[in-house]
Amino acid sequence: MTDTNVILFFVGLLLFLSVLASSLSRFGPPLLLIFLMVGMLAGQDGPGQIDFDNVPLAFFIANLALAIILLDGGLRTHLQTFRVALWPALSLASVGVLVSASLAGAFIAVWLNVDWRYGLLLGSIVASTDAAAVFSQLRSSGVTLNQRVSATLEIESGTNDPMAIFLVTFLLATIDSNEGFTASSIASQILSQFGIGIVGGIVLGYGLSFLVARMRLVEGLYALLIASGGLMAFTAINQLGGSGFLGIYLVGLIVGNRRNHASEHVFRVMDGLAWLAQAGMFLVLGLLVNPHQLWDHFGSAALIAAFLMFVARPVAVWLSLLPFHFPTREQGFIAWVGLRGAVPIVLSLFPLMADMEGAQFLFDITFAVVLVSLIVQGSSLAWTARLLKLQVPREPGPAASFGFRGTRPDTHVLLAFRIQQASSLAATRGEALNRFDGLRCVAVTRAHRLLFPKDKFVFAVDDLLYLITPERHSDELGKLFRGETKHAPEARTFFGSFTLRGDAGMTELADTYGLSLKDGDRDLAIADFMRRRLKRRPVEGDVVDVDTLRLTVRTLHAGVIETVGLRLNENEPDDEEADTAKRKRRHKRDGRRRG
Repeated sequence: MTDTNVILFFVGLLLFLSVLASSLSRFGPPLLLIFLMVGMLAGQDGPGQIDFDNVPLAFFIANLALAIILLDGGLRTHLQTFRVALWPALSLASVGVLVSASLAGAFIAVWLNVDWRYGLLLGSIVASTDAAAVFSQLRSSGVTLNQRVSATLEIESGTNDPMAIFLVTFLLATIDSNEGFTASSIASQILSQFGIGIVGGIVLGYGLSFLVARMRLVEGLYALLIASGGLMAFTAINQLGGSGFLGIYLVGLIVGNRRNHASEHVFRVMDGLAWLAQAGMFLVLGLLVNPHQLWDHFGSAALIAAFLMFVARPVAVWLSLLPFHFPTREQGFIAWVGLRGAVPIVLSLFPLMADMEGAQFLFDITFAVVLVSLIVQGSSLAWTARLLKLQVPREPGPAASFGFRGTRPDTHVLLAFRIQQASSLAATRGEALNRFDGLRCVAVTRAHRLLFPKDKFVFAVDDLLYLITPERHSDELGKLFRGETKHAPEARTFFGSFTLRGDAGMTELADTYGLSLKDGDRDLAIADFMRRRLKRRPVEGDVVDVDTLRLTVRTLHAGVIETVGLRLNENEPDDEEADTAKRKRRHKRDGRRRG
């Protein structure tokens, strides 16, 4: 019992210290880097003096943790996100990883003077971005990105593991057998990883969702049912030869978007499990490394990390997103957020478990690359988003949301909304709420008092209203409670001082501001004109410059531009299309002067 108590005490102490140290993330260091550092300090080279070198146990814990993290990420991903960014993300997860691994492998083979297969193996290990690192940093950065960028990054990080795992296992088998490989063998392995992972994830996801919707359990058990079902799906898909990581992400996506008991209380429990998984995984991986060995290879690792950041990842992103017309600014940010985290470290355990020659060297280099990536890229994520002007104003949503049990499409939810200064509800008796069928205001909190509104109750700014309403009204209620936010300084700076309807005509706009438009453009609605100029699915924050005006997508409904912000474009355009348009106008003016 003494040994058991000591082990449990140190496990609790490490988690306790990691959670306390997480408060430092407000000052810049990524949270996952803090967990890694705590693990390293507790190891045999640090003051903790814990001698941990059990690679199979570390591999088991890391796989379990990654499965939980990906399941939680899938549960929180909306299908609307998939509609916006599925194909770009899949291109990054497949072509992007392959290009990045190839470029990095070639550089490593030349720089370290090793066999090209070893160089490609190390390049493949560090090629993929990490779901835990990306999910964590995007949520804790305090920056609201436009939907296309955030969706692309999240889906890519959740789906790029199959390609990296395939490359690592395939190269290990090739090095071990000392044989070459053919295009057909590569294609069959890729199809197996992706095909079985996708089909297994979809089938088992619908099966688990069906079960969750029809089971009657104690509220706290639904999250455990989903987590255990996801883990069984993960292992089953792996056993069949597919990618369990891709499969469990899809299981989470389907369960989270189906009508079942996976409501707010499930998300809260899963959030705790995901944080525990991240903390435990990074602590164990930190314990596994010896810092003095890292220092011996840190120079080479830093150079490899720099090549990944400034050459391999940007080239891979550019090639992968070429068909999708992403603006240069967005490509630059996606390239910079190629965060390395637990996945490369876990992949570097494969050679150790296979007892391959030089495996410890590969592990040390990989760990150092991850440290550099988390320190440099992770700490600068918010700053880079602001520099590239990709941050969009955060729109206030419900202060709280609670689901009710039920499986019908019109299931009600309990939402808490605060009346903003610009809302039309302020100083009224709530007449604007009458247009929402099935809605009832059950309580109001005002100045720390709980009130129950009656017929002549007058609402005020900062009142917090608790509403029982069909879930389909959520978005419209959000607009009603926040009101017209164009007068907020942040929104006015970003969108402009004027708001236009998307179905308004370009003719009136051109006549008012003296715009020079092509004949075909004058007959379009503003929304159609912007869609034509963007050449991609619009998202909030997309910009189109027309002569002296800047049009910014403000709100959308079902993918269609609903309202547009307008302001005079006094600054240099920061969109490559606008820049091209300006050069053309300048060339035309110069031609008229010479004439």
